[in-house]
Amino acid sequence: MRIPEAKVALSTASVYPESTATAFEVAARLGYDGVEVMVWTDPVSQDIEALRRLSDYHQVPILAVHAPCLLITQRVWSTDPWVKLQRARAAAEKLGASTVVVHPPFRWQRQYARDFVSGIWRMADETDVRFAVENMYPWRYKDREMLAYAPEWDVTKDDYRHFTVDLSHTATARTDTLAMVDRMGDRLGHVHLADGRGSAKDEHLVPGRGTQPCAELLERLAYSGYDGHVVIEVNTRRAMSSAEREADLAEALAFTRLHLAAASRDRDRGTRA
Repeated sequence: MRIPEAKVALSTASVYPESTATAFEVAARLGYDGVEVMVWTDPVSQDIEALRRLSDYHQVPILAVHAPCLLITQRVWSTDPWVKLQRARAAAEKLGASTVVVHPPFRWQRQYARDFVSGIWRMADETDVRFAVENMYPWRYKDREMLAYAPEWDVTKDDYRHFTVDLSHTATARTDTLAMVDRMGDRLGHVHLADGRGSAKDEHLVPGRGTQPCAELLERLAYSGYDGHVVIEVNTRRAMSSAEREADLAEALAFTRLHLAAASRDRDRGTRA
């Protein structure tokens, strides 16, 4: 079976409420190709030298840095969103990561939202690191829907050099995942693999446990020769033990590698034919 080009990484968010350091241990033990560091309230996630030591000790490369864009990280690495992105880029450059993942602004960040598209292009022109803007979703409560992100939660409506597609977010948005990926085209540079059932909550289920076309997307990526990263970003908060959490993350890795490798094999057979 042919080894696919895409590397499979573990998001450090996938071990929450355990620590960033634990994510490196788990990634090494299970055989992930690397990690994506979610920069959040864990001090280690904000400390470049601590992250470098973890990467070196466990021999697990840092493939991507997720900028602190969440509501709970509004004060991490400054309250200025552009400073956050500058620091994320600097971290990626120092740690050897190829990608910075960034969310579109919240609508109440008016000046940031107004300049976001042009600002991301400007920052992308200043580095070899990819700024991959991630699709989001409308916020829903009962029958009400609030558009929380600007310029758009559907980032394909704006012009960016690189995109991240998140399959839990497409589930929450109740949008057609593969159609969104088609719109992204060759600008798709990063994948957050998770599953969802279309709940109003951002579920981040283990791939294969929801309704999203996780297998189809992986097979399509492998068949096309996609060489970006596939990052397992799942919610394991309900795991009753560390062993149960690790079993979920092992299952997610096996699912991802299986569908990437099967499509790579089929592609090679077609080429040889």
